[in-house]
Amino acid sequence: MLMAAKRPRRALAGDVRARRLEGLASDRADGVHEPLAEAQLAQIQRARLLAAMVSAACERGAAGVTVADVTSRCGVSRRTFYELFEDREDCFAAACEDALSLAAGRVLPAVDAERRWLDRVRAGLAAFTCFLDEEPKLGRLLLCESLVAGKRVLDRRMRVTGRLAEFVREGRHEGKLAAEMPLLYAEGAVGGILSILQNLLTSGHSEPYVKLAAPLTAMIVMPYVGPAAAARELDRPLPTATIAHNDNDALADPFKHAGVRLTYRTMRVLIAIGEHPNASNRTIGETSGIRDQGQVSKLLARLARAGLTANTGLGPGQGGPNAWALTNSGQRAVRSIRTHTNTHPQNAGKAPASERQDTVTGTQRGSRA
Repeated sequence: MLMAAKRPRRALAGDVRARRLEGLASDRADGVHEPLAEAQLAQIQRARLLAAMVSAACERGAAGVTVADVTSRCGVSRRTFYELFEDREDCFAAACEDALSLAAGRVLPAVDAERRWLDRVRAGLAAFTCFLDEEPKLGRLLLCESLVAGKRVLDRRMRVTGRLAEFVREGRHEGKLAAEMPLLYAEGAVGGILSILQNLLTSGHSEPYVKLAAPLTAMIVMPYVGPAAAARELDRPLPTATIAHNDNDALADPFKHAGVRLTYRTMRVLIAIGEHPNASNRTIGETSGIRDQGQVSKLLARLARAGLTANTGLGPGQGGPNAWALTNSGQRAVRSIRTHTNTHPQNAGKAPASERQDTVTGTQRGSRA
C-alpha cells in the first residue's frame, strides 16, 4: 500500500514549483513586488546568519564553527546559506565587517569631533571601550576570534591595525621629544592595547571596559607628550555621557525565538503596525499591500501567538474593531528589519546597510575582497 501510494519524485518537484508559482501569483495580486521581496528577505536572512555566526564563534571559537552550527542556530536552511556566502570563512568575514562597521560608527565620530591629537586619542579609546561594554560579543569577535578565522580575516585585521598605528604615529608632531620616537613604537602600542583587551575579553572580565580608557590613553601618549601629561589623563573622570549600557546585541537575531516563519508578508505587516499603532485589520492589510482580509487576519493571529503583536482593541463582536500594536519583541524585530532592508523613511534613497561604504577602509560592506 505504501509503495503504491508513493508519487514519482518528478511529480513531487512539480507540486513544489506549482505551490511556489501560486504564492508568487498571490503576491502579485496583492501588489507585492517580487524582486524587492526577495532582495529584502535575503538581507534579513543574511543578518540572521551573521548573528548566528557571532554567537557560535564566541561560544565555540571561530576555528570550531561549522556551517551546520550556524544554520541550526537561526533556522535558516543550508541552501540559503550557500546562496549568500561562499563558505564558513566568507560568513565569518562578513560578520567581522559588520562588527567593524558598527565599532567604527561609534569611534570615528568621537575622534572627528576633536582637533588635538591627544584629545582624539582619548575620545577614540573612550568610545571603543564603551562599545566593548555594550557589545562584548562583537568585541570578542573582532579582537580575539579574528586571530584564528583564516588568512582572509587575519589580513583584514592587519590592515586595520596598520591604520590604527598610523593614527598613533601622528603623535610625532607633538614636539621635539615626540619627533624622535621610533616609528615602531606606534605598532607596539597598538599591539599592546589589543593584547590587554584580548586577555580581558577571554577571561571573564566583569568591570566596565570604559574604566580602562584613561590608563590606555596614558599608555599611548606618554612617550609623545611626556609623563606629566600622561599622569593628568589618569586623573580624568570617566566619560559618563557614553557609559549607558545597551542590553540588545547590535547583530542579534530578533526572529530566533519568535516561532513564526519569516516571509515578505510578515515583514510588511510588522512594519505596517509599527507605522500605524492601534490600526485595524483593514488598515494593516491596505498598508502592507495584502488585499485578502482572511490572510491578514490569519497572519495577525500568528504574530500575536508569537508574541510580536498584541490586540489592544475590543475586537469584532465586542463593540469595536481590532487595534494592533507591536510588543517589545515586535519593536525589536521591526528595528532589525529597518536596519537590514533600509526601509526607514529617513533612509530613502540610501544604499542598504550591507552595501554602504566602510568607514575604515573605503571598501563596501557586504562585498567580497
